[in-house]
Amino acid sequence: MNINDINVKEELRIVFMGTPQFAVPILQGLIDHYHVRAVVTQPDKPVGRNGKIAEPPVKTLAKEHTILVLQPTKIKEEWQEIIALKPNLIITCAYGQMLPLELLMYPTYGCINVHASLLPKLRGGAPIHHAIIEGHKKTGITIMHMSSKMDQGDMIAQTEIPIEDTDTASSLYDKLQILGKDLLLEVIPSIIDGTAPRIKQDESQATYAFNITREDEKLHFDVTKKQIYNQIRGLNSWPGAYTTLDSKIIKVWECYYTENTYPTLFDGQITKLYPDGIGVKVSNGEVVFTIIQPEGKNKMKATDFINGYQNKDSLIGKIFE
Repeated sequence: MNINDINVKEELRIVFMGTPQFAVPILQGLIDHYHVRAVVTQPDKPVGRNGKIAEPPVKTLAKEHTILVLQPTKIKEEWQEIIALKPNLIITCAYGQMLPLELLMYPTYGCINVHASLLPKLRGGAPIHHAIIEGHKKTGITIMHMSSKMDQGDMIAQTEIPIEDTDTASSLYDKLQILGKDLLLEVIPSIIDGTAPRIKQDESQATYAFNITREDEKLHFDVTKKQIYNQIRGLNSWPGAYTTLDSKIIKVWECYYTENTYPTLFDGQITKLYPDGIGVKVSNGEVVFTIIQPEGKNKMKATDFINGYQNKDSLIGKIFE
């Protein structure tokens, strides 16, 4: 059975639940092929330095297609309006709240989630960031039946891609959102005709990727150069890794590592100024910061920061903390 075999406009009443840009291609794929009765997303919230109120990207897309948008503050207390729409399939992707049992049990075809990892690895809200930070060699998309526990439902299908050494959270994000759209559209027919598998997750293999905290963003230089490199890539382009120099925060967006070692220097100490960046001592060698963002300023080449420093030669020997 495939998409073309389903009388999509009449048979399915889909409610889609999602919030960030990652969920936008998934929603667009559903709009292109099915009847999306409503979109449920998080409330609008202030963003940026000026605190301007912004709507979730999923809401923007839904409005473009004149689809009803619901934005409950607490879904566990405000689910009745969704039930009133009589959805027979609920699909979630990066929605941001746990669904109450009343919603999980209602749709004829169930509640299906699109998750950006190869479950049971990296359950939680930040699997893309953690996949790179933790040095995984591959990741992917899992389509799963939802349960009352976070990302622990039975799996329907998975597809995987390699994580390249040059990938950032941003580039992996772009790849996985398209992968998620394609895999979801591939499996929906089997969900409708009842042939979708229910593959139990191996709990002994489960790991977690909780939302990124401020501590996760902080660079610590007593780890390996590969760990630093992965952390910076895994936090690019949001929210960014950071350190401090001269008591001011500096975000680090790009770096590379060298084969140089500096056994007499302290971890975090500036080793030398390169033509393309700032060398920094770490536990097993050196990383070179190439794109940084000093506090209160825009992203810049590290060389521009060096050239603008009052006495650039005095940078050598300073310590990032």
